[in-house]
Order: sequence, then C-alpha cells, then structure tokens
Amino acid sequence: ASRALTLADPVRVRTIDPRRFAITGTPTDCVMLGMTELIEGAKPDLVLSGVNRGANIAEDVTMSGTVAGAIEGMAMGVPSIALSQMGGLHPSDPFFEVAEAFAPGIVKRLIEIGWPKDVVMNLNFPNRPLGEVTEVEVTRQGFRDVQVRHAERRSDLRGRDYYWMGFRQEKSQPADGTDLLALYEGRISVTPLHIDLTHAETVFNMRKVLGGAPPKA
Repeated sequence: ASRALTLADPVRVRTIDPRRFAITGTPTDCVMLGMTELIEGAKPDLVLSGVNRGANIAEDVTMSGTVAGAIEGMAMGVPSIALSQMGGLHPSDPFFEVAEAFAPGIVKRLIEIGWPKDVVMNLNFPNRPLGEVTEVEVTRQGFRDVQVRHAERRSDLRGRDYYWMGFRQEKSQPADGTDLLALYEGRISVTPLHIDLTHAETVFNMRKVLGGAPPKA
C-alpha cells in the first residue's frame, strides 16, 4: 500500500465500539481519519502501526503500508512507531509471540528516550522462539544484494496468462549494523526512519554543474 491515499473511491467506516473502528481504506486513510474524524478531543499521544504479518525492512520499507501508517502519524504531529513480525517459512514456525512479549517494553523505553519529530521508529521482530531472542539492536536500513521479488506466469482455465507476484526466500549478505542482519541473527531491530529521501551528496555535486541555491549555514 505504501503511502497510498484513497481519492477515487469512497472510504467506509464501521464502528465496532466507541474506541474501535474498521476502515476500508489504506493505512494512511486509517490514520488520517482516526485523527481528523473519529477520535474526539485532543490528538492521541502515540500512533502504533502494526503489528504487521511479515517484516518491513531494507528497501521494502518504501512499499510498506505499516511504515506508511507511522509516517502519516508523524506528519500529523504525533510520535509514531511501525511494528512488524518476521514470518517463517513453515506454518509451524512461531508467530507473533516475540512481538507480543517484547513490543510493550521496547515501546515504553522508546517513549522515555524520545526521538525527533520528523522521525518514525521501525521495529522488526525476528522469527525465533522466545528463548532465543535476547537482544535489541538499533540499526540502519539495509539493502539486499539479491533480487527477491519476482513474478510467476500462470494460465487460467481459459488459457489466458496472469502473473502471481511474490518473494523468493533467499537471504542476502547484509553489512553489520543493518536491519537485515539483525533479524537474520535473531535480534530485534529498531530503525529510526525519516521521509526525506534526498541524497545530499548528489545534490551538492550537481549544484556545481547545474546550479542551485547554496546550502544554508
């Protein structure tokens, strides 16, 4: 879903109880409507987006609706955290237990520490039994050295081709300090993210050739 906002279709809200709502739109829709229409009184103190089924790490954060929900909260002036539980390859793998056990304490500690207003926290929990998860690591966003996304061509009963999008279960060789390596090695990853995608070094170098305002002191 990324940061998609529903503009061409109606967004419907179902009230489950006075404090719970179900929304047909995107995660961004949910946060925006929650803050501007559904929650009465002051803004919330915190936005928690997730826990998502599956990790949101490396280059995948740009496609993540979970991270986008946190970014929308940040954009609306509320501290925001995205939470995701790495999935296993087999149905028998443990799931959500790690996030359920560790997320409350980590969230509480992050609130105590605090972070800049233009930053969101991206928490990812490894797919390990509880007893094997012992560390939390503050990481940077990694980038895979293998292409895991692919499209598999199939045919329907009328002989027409269609494509099934998915991910290959291949591990990259990530560098130390990245979100990827932390999860691979069974550590909980905490990555501060911000929405500014500008590459400052390239801006500086291109200004010498194409022009532009000098950086402010």
